[in-house]
Amino acid sequence: MVAKGDFTVTVSKKEVVAAVLPLQEHWLPQSNLDLLLPAIDVGVFFCYKKPAAAADNINKSFGFGSMVDVLKKAMAEALVSYYALAGEVVYNDVGEPELLCNNRGVDFVEAYANVELKDLNLYNPDDTIEGKLVAKKKNGVLSVQATELKCGGIVVACTFDHRIADAYSTDMFLVSWAEIAQSKPISVMPSFRRSMLNPRRPLCIDHEFDNMYVPISTLPPPPPPPHNNPQEANCNKLVSRIYYIKSEQLNELQLLATTGSNGRRTKLESFSAFLWKMVARSANDGMMITKMGIVVDGRTRLSISSNKGDHNNNNVNKSISCMAMGSYFGNALSIPFGGQNVKELVEKPLSWVATQVHDFLENAVTKDHFLGLIDWVEAHRPDPALAKIYCTPSSDGPAFVVSSGQRFPVSKVDFGWGKPAFGSYHFPWGGDAGYVMPMPSPAGNSDWVIYMHLSEKQLDLIETQASNVFKPMTFDYLLSGI
Repeated sequence: MVAKGDFTVTVSKKEVVAAVLPLQEHWLPQSNLDLLLPAIDVGVFFCYKKPAAAADNINKSFGFGSMVDVLKKAMAEALVSYYALAGEVVYNDVGEPELLCNNRGVDFVEAYANVELKDLNLYNPDDTIEGKLVAKKKNGVLSVQATELKCGGIVVACTFDHRIADAYSTDMFLVSWAEIAQSKPISVMPSFRRSMLNPRRPLCIDHEFDNMYVPISTLPPPPPPPHNNPQEANCNKLVSRIYYIKSEQLNELQLLATTGSNGRRTKLESFSAFLWKMVARSANDGMMITKMGIVVDGRTRLSISSNKGDHNNNNVNKSISCMAMGSYFGNALSIPFGGQNVKELVEKPLSWVATQVHDFLENAVTKDHFLGLIDWVEAHRPDPALAKIYCTPSSDGPAFVVSSGQRFPVSKVDFGWGKPAFGSYHFPWGGDAGYVMPMPSPAGNSDWVIYMHLSEKQLDLIETQASNVFKPMTFDYLLSGI
């Protein structure tokens, strides 16, 4: 029994769910882009209201036990195609992680929480989600917890090893799992073809990546905790909060971020620029540098053919490449970032800040960028490396990363008892920088749900000075969109 906050979670059963078919044990190497990820786990959770009887089958049972049976049966079938999630990470002779695909299975926990869905404090996931409804993963690549709520609702939560799956891969699996639960064919079959991310021969090293990534062996030791000022330490502590932003506010930010001379900015660029200004305002020193990174998915970029010769063969190869990368399971990410003076970020208009965002993104949304990053990692192996912004100490100035979750398929994760009332990633990633992920609202009304992992000081300022934009997530908001 685990008691935290205002409710108690009681674990009733633990078991391991393996693939329903036997699998040949084999090793799956990590790609060079996988090797840029530290050993961190990503959480994601979905909240469902108490199911009603199915209109087409009045005798169909929707009790917690039957729902868990559906989840486990579908999981066992899904793991046949997503066999990597049933394996475990081990280290080879040179200290690099590899995936042993041995069908050890997925830890599956059943639990009960004496709280109703409407009373869950979704705004503060540190209090209600962390370690309670999203359990810590202890073994393997993936763990799952299904929690029955007092009202008859259910929370389905997963924890993934980020070294094996990025958000795109995780979303693919979640949709497939739900499709199998409803006896539908899998819409996308995952590809584990690591050769698509092989380095070039000979390597083509661009030392610009030295400004973005850093070998771990060259990092200085972490600074000692600030014992002399505990209040300041608490202000800099990273905490998680969930907000929503109305579509009207997003449109207004985009309008303010766009001028006739700089071209139309995307909603993500506009939102990120606004948040960059807000985080800069929290800095004590106007001469500090505030850094912001944006996660870029390389799948569409790596699908672009650079061969301008034979157009017929080029079109065929491009079509094959697009299909393969579109179903690629693993990590295909880069984190370009920009750094600007706090004073400038605060005083300049939003359109200027949005231009800075656009400019540092521009060079990273190309095929050459990702090919260069793959080669850079190859040149440094087996020494592991990290994104510089992930390990930026707070003493260097505020830093955070925005990861677009606009593909988050919250409405598609329907296991047969209805779409989720709410869903979100939960990613207190352990880095020195903050982390922010905007996702679509489950209401499907163009609003955004924003998961934010920032310092208390930054969040307090945002809630004070941008309360018209960032609204704390409430169950009443979710009801209003249903």
